[in-house]
Amino acid sequence: MPGQHINHPHVQLFNYTLHLADNSLVMGHRLSEWTGHGPMLEQDIALTNIALDLIGQSRNFYQYAATLKGGSETEDTLAYLRDAREFRNLLITEIPNGDWAKTILKLFFFSTYQFYFYQKLMLSPDEQLAAIAEKSLKEVTYHVRWSSEWVIRLGDGTGESKRRINTSLEDVWPYTGEMFEMSDFCKIYLPDNEVNEIKKAWQQKVKDVFEEAMLTYPAEENVWMQTGGKNGIHSEHLGYILAEMQFLQRAYPGCEW
Repeated sequence: MPGQHINHPHVQLFNYTLHLADNSLVMGHRLSEWTGHGPMLEQDIALTNIALDLIGQSRNFYQYAATLKGGSETEDTLAYLRDAREFRNLLITEIPNGDWAKTILKLFFFSTYQFYFYQKLMLSPDEQLAAIAEKSLKEVTYHVRWSSEWVIRLGDGTGESKRRINTSLEDVWPYTGEMFEMSDFCKIYLPDNEVNEIKKAWQQKVKDVFEEAMLTYPAEENVWMQTGGKNGIHSEHLGYILAEMQFLQRAYPGCEW
C-alpha cells in the first residue's frame, strides 16, 4: 500500500487482519509442538487437531491480508518472510508451552477470548472478516469445551495436578490483560463498549470454570500485565519460533509444497 499513511483505514484493516492471522498461526505452531508428546494418544490427537484448526484460521486471514496488500504478497510471504518486529500476535500465544497444565491453561484463556471475539467479528461490516469469524467460531467452540474440561480435571484432581495448574496460573495470568487492550488498528473495528462486553463475558466464563475446578480466580486490581505484542514488541521466544517455522522458506526462497 505505497504512499498510504499508517493511519489510513485500508492500512489499519490490513494490520488488523494480520493481527488475527498472527494470533492463530503462532498459537497453532506452539500447540503443534505437543504432537507425539501428549500424555495419551487420544489427547495428543485432539491437541494436534486444535493446532491444525488454528493454522487453518490463520491461512484464511493471511489470504485476505494478501489481497488487501496487493502486489506479489501471498499468505506464504506474510507468514514466512516477515521478521519478529512485524508480527502482531498476542504475547500469550508465543510463550513456551511448559507442562501439560500450562498448555491447557493458555489454550483455555486464548480460546475463550477467541470465542467471544469471533461472535463480535461475525457482525463486522467487512464481509470477509465476518465470514472467517463464522467459520472459525465452530472450531473454537470445541476448543473452549475441550480445554475447560481439562482445567476442571486438573484443578479438581490430584494434589499434584492442582499444584501444577496453580503454578501455571501464576505464569500465564499476566499475559491475559493484553487481549483486551486496543491498539490503533483495533480501535477502528472494535469499539470500547464491545471490548468491555467481550472482557466481561470472558471473565464470567473463566470464573465459572474455575469455580467448578476448585481454583481461585486471581485478583485483577493492581496486577501488572504483559503487553506489546500488538505493536510488534515481543519476547525472545517469538524469534526462536520464527527461526524454526521460517527456515525452509528462507533457505530455499520461493519453494512450494
